[in-house]
Amino acid sequence: MKKLTEGWSQVQVADFLGVHAVTVARWMAQRRHHGDAGLAAKPTPGRPQFLSREQEQIVLGWLADKPTAHGFRTDLWTARRVADLVRKRFDVSFHPDYLRAWLRKRGCSPQKPRRRAKQRNDQVINQWVVDDWPRIQKKRPRRMPISF
Repeated sequence: MKKLTEGWSQVQVADFLGVHAVTVARWMAQRRHHGDAGLAAKPTPGRPQFLSREQEQIVLGWLADKPTAHGFRTDLWTARRVADLVRKRFDVSFHPDYLRAWLRKRGCSPQKPRRRAKQRNDQVINQWVVDDWPRIQKKRPRRMPISF
């Protein structure tokens, strides 16, 4: 602000500080209304963290367990299930969409087990592909060359 009292314009001060001229104008308005105290550092805006670091580690540790160990009927983790566990254990509510992004930022990706029929027999399937598939595969009719 000393530069402004020395005759610099708000645009020149903004260029000097590497900020937008509107920012300098806001600072000047704060100083006019509240004096030098209006320019004091303010807390960083934004929502405080939902979970402590220890709680985050606990949540990430749950993912190493099967969901059935935590009372769910199947062995498939979903964002909704993790959100339910966090709410029950820590009394913190996460929206499943936010929780999905939260988990992704921490290196967890969506996982879904591959479904396989219990009676699947790969040897029989491979034999069918070799023997029967060529026989029933639709044959393309041969094209006659067209000449003009």
